[in-house]
Amino acid sequence: MNSWMISGIIAVFAVLAATGLFFFVVTRGALVMRGLSPGSQSEKSHVYPIYSNMRLIKLVDFQPIISAILLFQYHHLVSKIVSELKQMDLRGKKVLITSCAFGNVIPRVVQASIESGAERVLIADIIQNELVHAKSKLREYGAKVEYVEDNATSMKLKDGGVAANVIFFLLHELPHQLKGQTLDEAGRMLAPGGKLFLAEFHRPQLWVLRALSWTYFKVFEPLGLALWDTHDPLNYLENTGRWSCERSTYFFGNFQIIAATKR
Repeated sequence: MNSWMISGIIAVFAVLAATGLFFFVVTRGALVMRGLSPGSQSEKSHVYPIYSNMRLIKLVDFQPIISAILLFQYHHLVSKIVSELKQMDLRGKKVLITSCAFGNVIPRVVQASIESGAERVLIADIIQNELVHAKSKLREYGAKVEYVEDNATSMKLKDGGVAANVIFFLLHELPHQLKGQTLDEAGRMLAPGGKLFLAEFHRPQLWVLRALSWTYFKVFEPLGLALWDTHDPLNYLENTGRWSCERSTYFFGNFQIIAATKR
């Protein structure tokens, strides 16, 4: 192995280490430091700085990066939700997106909803900067999109006011006691027969992928491991007796889309 190859390998590991450190600092590391500060607890205490600081939002919200984080399954996951929305009759109805997400999921969901006849798409997030950033992607839709600063665990929207609700990779970042509250709110706001589309991580089938995912969660997303068992959203929804659910998994079971219809 010549010196150029050695230098190349060292450079790759250096980039990976620097990237990992950056994401740790703006995710779990920041929450650890925040937790050590007295009087810092609020309804936004669990939110990573990467989702609230506009400079970080613009730095990270780059489609190839987002796709890589989801092991290049991002397109398949979004396409599943979009396909389901296109099969719904949303004429004169409202669609809700609970919590903003990076990448093109919001524009694609908005477009699919409007093409299916939706009167309006509501986008709700607890962080104002996320709403501002989402709006910058949706200027062409004008008044058909409404932006609401609200908490997914206690929304201000009325009961049964929306026909569909999309929650894209939110639950794994929420403290465990808030996961169920978010799902309860999602159900409250849906009209009977309405559909909840939930994209999340899932317990991988392959042991190698499971070990890598477990390590990732332990370092970056410790609240996400509960989705594998104790806080499986499908089990939670089915145990209420108010939902009819279907789960699709992707990339050897590492990701899931739950399509739940409210009875």
